[in-house]
Amino acid sequence: MGVVEATKSSSGYAKPPWMFTGSALYQLHLVKAETARALIPKEFRLVEAFGYTLGGFFLAHYDDSPAGIFDELVVIAGIVWNPPTSCAWAARVLVNSHEACFHGRKSHFYVYLQYIGLPSQVAGFSKRTIAISERSRNKENSFLHKIGFGTAFHNPKDRIDVQVAEIKDSSTTTDFCCISLPTAVLNSRSDSTWMGPIVKMSLPSYSGHTEYNPHLLKYSCQIKCRVRAVTPAKVSGPTTTPLDKHGEELLAHQSFYSVGSEFGELTENDARNRSISVLLSKPVLALEFNFLKMQVEPPIVVAHCSKNIVED
Repeated sequence: MGVVEATKSSSGYAKPPWMFTGSALYQLHLVKAETARALIPKEFRLVEAFGYTLGGFFLAHYDDSPAGIFDELVVIAGIVWNPPTSCAWAARVLVNSHEACFHGRKSHFYVYLQYIGLPSQVAGFSKRTIAISERSRNKENSFLHKIGFGTAFHNPKDRIDVQVAEIKDSSTTTDFCCISLPTAVLNSRSDSTWMGPIVKMSLPSYSGHTEYNPHLLKYSCQIKCRVRAVTPAKVSGPTTTPLDKHGEELLAHQSFYSVGSEFGELTENDARNRSISVLLSKPVLALEFNFLKMQVEPPIVVAHCSKNIVED
């Protein structure tokens, strides 16, 4: 399933900030506010308009990181207020590296600040090409090339399927989603080697409030990369999940809430279904990040189980 072997320690993460290089697809979706709110701690106020917020996903391949080479899928539930700006909230993080998973979620009595407090889980990433025509490969440092496929395809209808499955233990896997990546970008074929302008950005994010880290944390990612718009990827959920055409769960006879939960109001199954709904919501923009250099700053504690950390 493409899972990196577990390591005995997280020594690669010993000294922040942590550096990652690779490539990624950052896709924004219109997510129903009611879906996003259930995945976001009630301490935060959701940024929304007309019943929707901006969520989506971040699909990355890192060719160098403190945990080595690995793939990552971050499900972004929505945007929350962080006056005077805003922050993204990650509802689920799937990685095919045990070390990256441990660092992403773990909390420790003395060194919890060295962990990001993300809802990380180990997953398998399998990739295959849906071939329609003969194709030639180029040597560009593009996202599709970095995950093992070239981008100079003759037929723009060719696609690459990335199947993601959660791994609960060595013998149990559960399908999560399939992301179908287009091989043709929005640019014309004559401009297929254009990788976009160099962009520098800072992406602030909240994390924590999980089973592994009860603190509410804030950290930032300093990113430098080349960015270009691409055709949005198509996402499908597991065939066993009852979903309607809009990606909303048909769970009329189920409760979304787990009474008495210390770390959240959703059961694990409900949180998983809501995360899939985010992925299946309507895409509005897809950006390919190439020559990605990402510096992750150590998190700071915003609050410890506070009920009023964000003012209206």
